[in-house]
Amino acid sequence: MSYQLGKFFLFASMMLAICALPGWAASHHRLNGTWQLVPTRSNFAGQPVIQTGAVTINDREHHIYISRNFSYDNPSLSTEYSFSIDGQENSSIRAGKTFKTKARWDDKVLIVTTTGDSINEVERFSIAPDGMLMLVVERGGRPPETLYFQRQ
Repeated sequence: MSYQLGKFFLFASMMLAICALPGWAASHHRLNGTWQLVPTRSNFAGQPVIQTGAVTINDREHHIYISRNFSYDNPSLSTEYSFSIDGQENSSIRAGKTFKTKARWDDKVLIVTTTGDSINEVERFSIAPDGMLMLVVERGGRPPETLYFQRQ
């Protein structure tokens, strides 16, 4: 009898895992796409105000591609960069500075950590209750910025 119960438990566990996996992966793919900044809803926490911005996220088979393009209220100030992350720590060079980036999932939140030459930043990407993309940017010694994006 205990042998039959063990087989049933094993079968039930496997079925639960098979059914739960698509739902778990689907929540990660909800971030996929191009998102436009909504500056009036965002909180820049005393940092330069971003007038226009876009974020593109593509998560496929544990390879995450993120592209960002921001234009600030100062016409000579803009930033654009992209990077690809596969779960391992990756090194990059941007504007002559070396930094390392690593991404991981914490339930439904994509966390990107960047460290290097005077850079210590944590970005948390998630879907807000109203369906907007919420990006919380934490930099050492500064209040966090909260940026909201709508799907393009």
